[in-house]
Amino acid sequence: MARPSAIPARGGVGLKAEHYRHIIEARPDIGFIEVHAENYMGDGGPPHRYLEAIRALYPLSLHGVGLSIGGPGPLDRAHLGRLRELIRRYEPGLFSEHLAWSSHGAVYLADLLPLPLTDEILGKICDHIDETQEFLGRQMLLENPASYLAFAESTWGEAEFLAEVAKRTGCGLLLDINNVFVSAINTGFEPAGFIAAFALDQVGEIHLAGHDAKVDGEGKPLLIDSHGAAVADPVWDLFALTVARAGPRPSLIERDNAVPAFPVLAAEAARADAILAGRRQAA
Repeated sequence: MARPSAIPARGGVGLKAEHYRHIIEARPDIGFIEVHAENYMGDGGPPHRYLEAIRALYPLSLHGVGLSIGGPGPLDRAHLGRLRELIRRYEPGLFSEHLAWSSHGAVYLADLLPLPLTDEILGKICDHIDETQEFLGRQMLLENPASYLAFAESTWGEAEFLAEVAKRTGCGLLLDINNVFVSAINTGFEPAGFIAAFALDQVGEIHLAGHDAKVDGEGKPLLIDSHGAAVADPVWDLFALTVARAGPRPSLIERDNAVPAFPVLAAEAARADAILAGRRQAA
């Protein structure tokens, strides 16, 4: 049986081990599955057996979290090699990474760390994306980060920076709507204005996730991109605005912490489907 290839402009879900059997047995009506590349970089074992079975049923998006595109040093060629093997093995419709750094030398950090948006950083990121796309033999998407502070050194706005990266390298963009909302509250900009400035024609995928609401030491709102809660209503509103401007795109429900039963995630994917279908009907 041929694998489904292209990612449809529907709601998808991130694959979690606790949902393997349910997906294979129930075959729920979802648009696509996304996996974190680093979870499948071993040579074999149960994760690969389950992913092979699920990949036969659904289109696949591959999302990397460890390439450290924004790091100052050279890319890890061994890591790139493992990515290339995964892409060869599973033929994902999309591959994405983050505008962030996550390693220093041989030390890998358990986080996606922010960058000042300067001309120097722009050049380094473009070089790394060029290297990645040439090595993998395909386009990648670059995701906007969640921000908790603004760098005084930055000379670019984030939306403009990402548009310039896409222009120089030919990469696509992954627009994380929750990250836009989190960053807007934390650093004080208008999220709808960010969407208006974003290079929406370069967006190949959208992410939707939940966040935790805290307060900082001065009692001001502080949002944490936790991926551990349902998508918040303001994020759904921003998603609807984005879809109205950009048209339907593959749209993922991300849940990495406090993972609920699969039907809870499927219901959120169905809500995304309804918004995407509404845009198609209005067109």
